[in-house]
Amino acid sequence: MLIKVKPKQLVKQFQIEANIFEPQGISELEALGSFINNDLTQTIEKSFSGKKGHVSFKPTIDQQRTCENCSTSFLDGDFTIKYDVKRDSPGNLQIISGYFVHFFAPANLPRVPKNVIFVIDISHSMLGQKMEQTKEALLKILDDVKENDHFNFILFNNRIIPWKEYLVKATLENLKEAQKFVQSIKATGSTNINDALIRTVEMMNEAHKEKVLPERSSSTVIMLTDGNPTSGELNQGKIQENVKNAIRGRYSLYNLAFGYDMDYNFLEKMALENNGLTRRIYEDSDSALQLQSFYDEVANPMLRAVQLHYPINATSELTQNNFNHYYDGSEIVVAGRIIDNDLNSFIADVKAQGANNDVTFTEQVNIEETAKALHDQEYIFGDYIERLWAYLTIQQLLEKRISAQEEKRKNLAAEALELSLKYKFVTPLTSMVVTKPEDKATIADKPIEDTSIQYSYPSRANSVDGDPHFLIDVPEKKDHLCFNINLDPGVVLNLVNDPDTGITVNGQLIGKKKVSNNGQTQKTYIGKLGIVNTQLDLKIEITTENITLQNGRKTATFTWLDTITLQKEGLTMEINREKNLVLSFRDGATFIVVLHRVWKKHPLHQDFLGFYTLDSHKVSEHTHGLLGQFFQHIDFEVFDIRPGSDPEKPHATMIVKNNKLTVTRVSEKDYGKDPSHGTIIPCWFIHNNGTGLIDGAHTNYIVSNLFSTPFIN
Repeated sequence: MLIKVKPKQLVKQFQIEANIFEPQGISELEALGSFINNDLTQTIEKSFSGKKGHVSFKPTIDQQRTCENCSTSFLDGDFTIKYDVKRDSPGNLQIISGYFVHFFAPANLPRVPKNVIFVIDISHSMLGQKMEQTKEALLKILDDVKENDHFNFILFNNRIIPWKEYLVKATLENLKEAQKFVQSIKATGSTNINDALIRTVEMMNEAHKEKVLPERSSSTVIMLTDGNPTSGELNQGKIQENVKNAIRGRYSLYNLAFGYDMDYNFLEKMALENNGLTRRIYEDSDSALQLQSFYDEVANPMLRAVQLHYPINATSELTQNNFNHYYDGSEIVVAGRIIDNDLNSFIADVKAQGANNDVTFTEQVNIEETAKALHDQEYIFGDYIERLWAYLTIQQLLEKRISAQEEKRKNLAAEALELSLKYKFVTPLTSMVVTKPEDKATIADKPIEDTSIQYSYPSRANSVDGDPHFLIDVPEKKDHLCFNINLDPGVVLNLVNDPDTGITVNGQLIGKKKVSNNGQTQKTYIGKLGIVNTQLDLKIEITTENITLQNGRKTATFTWLDTITLQKEGLTMEINREKNLVLSFRDGATFIVVLHRVWKKHPLHQDFLGFYTLDSHKVSEHTHGLLGQFFQHIDFEVFDIRPGSDPEKPHATMIVKNNKLTVTRVSEKDYGKDPSHGTIIPCWFIHNNGTGLIDGAHTNYIVSNLFSTPFIN
């Protein structure tokens, strides 16, 4: 059982209580938390005897504190409860109320030799922290490769670079040579996924054909990439088709998606079509550990071609019962309905290919005896087997939907939705109703990838982010305009000024840590923001380290490590730790400041800010500034769309503000809704610092300092 613990505050009476009942008996019980330190270890109590176990976790307020007088909490992470079952059989077969569930996890099997090719993206986007963490993980993985395994590396950018032209045995000499090769990897170039995977499959085919690999062995391809294809075959559907036709069900393909700049669905569909899965690798300090942990899960195949069989005329609606692999430390779960009410005993047969020979397992359960033994535990079990069957069925329907054709997708979605509603599961197809004490209900959609706070956009939301990209929402056209501003680091720009409400927002530019001498324009970012509200006598300075509020003579400073909500007269401020800051003025707009962290040891880049405006309809019609001037309606016309030098970025002619401009279709990222991952937004790019779109020249918006209010009396 995995419990997410994130109260975001100190809790007066915090406790986790778990009661466990295991019909076959408990042999070992463990409880641990990713956030547990030495002081908190003593607050975990665990005990088990026979068929029952108990876990309790009750930290006091003082034990929750990150320091003696801190208001921040240690409780941030996962609390995990694990137990092992006392059993001699290879599985656990349970039957209740017309449903069965079969947990299959045999022990003491000889390991099947593993053949693996690591396909590693070394394109330019992997430069820096991603590449260093990938290399760190690969070096640790090499330490765990077993002697009778075979392996190879294929690196890819716009070129395909094998370490060896064939798979090699994991001898000590080969492993040492591989470690030197991994240490020498450098990132550069574009991304050719298609040719990399086709070359990999060809290499695996050749190794099997030449009988280099053990006859009874498991062959796997593990690809890691952080982006979409940018060279070679670019059509994702065609790549999926090519890879499926090449593998033809013979090998497993596991895709590791590093970060959020790729199409995850593309990688997921490709893996599911080839007996594998896709895993997200988060760009955190422990990315190397995530990569290593994934490999640990698939490093030790114990069985291949596992088939679980049940009485044909007595069962129906089985969940998946054929599996390409059984890995050490994992568990296979199958559930289904029993349609023969007169059945006295239930038999499960398992057939698989082992390291040395084909193996079979048989388990038999007396239905009447099992029902009687579990009768006293109904208060715990209830209809849990039926619900587990429904849960597995829903998950597998959603997986099948990913790679199905359109009509089939609709049918699978409808079937999954019906089960979700019947058994009250929150899935990507459903929502959860949260009833507050005052009996008002709100709808909370299930987050698929991230649990960060989401904000709904109103009719218009304009922003400045990146280096710096200005993104203008034009809802009347269902489209966006965008432009960049190129000025030197240190320059302060006026973004918003509203003389009626007294609100001004200015942003100061920062550059890279090192300045190149090649004469190219240096990219700049927003490093500081200054927000003034003259009516509230309020100044707010926001940097990548601190948020400082000056209200008259009073000053308060917060850091991005805080998670707080502050309400003052006319202002609500919410800091979401290391993500964003939300400022809402009573009669004015809402501003969201997004924090962008980069790798601390990055040789060039540094942290920067993004600025987003919501509720812009609340500002006055006199509002101006580089962003503010677009809070009111803007009209434009686009025509004569034609190819550009880049086939993915066509040119067009635009009429706006009586100016005729040549514009380019591009994509920018918007982090207002999702501060971690961003959303790709297509827009028409206006060249030359927005000339022809913005009022006047871009240099007219330069002000003397962060708190300048030249447009407000």
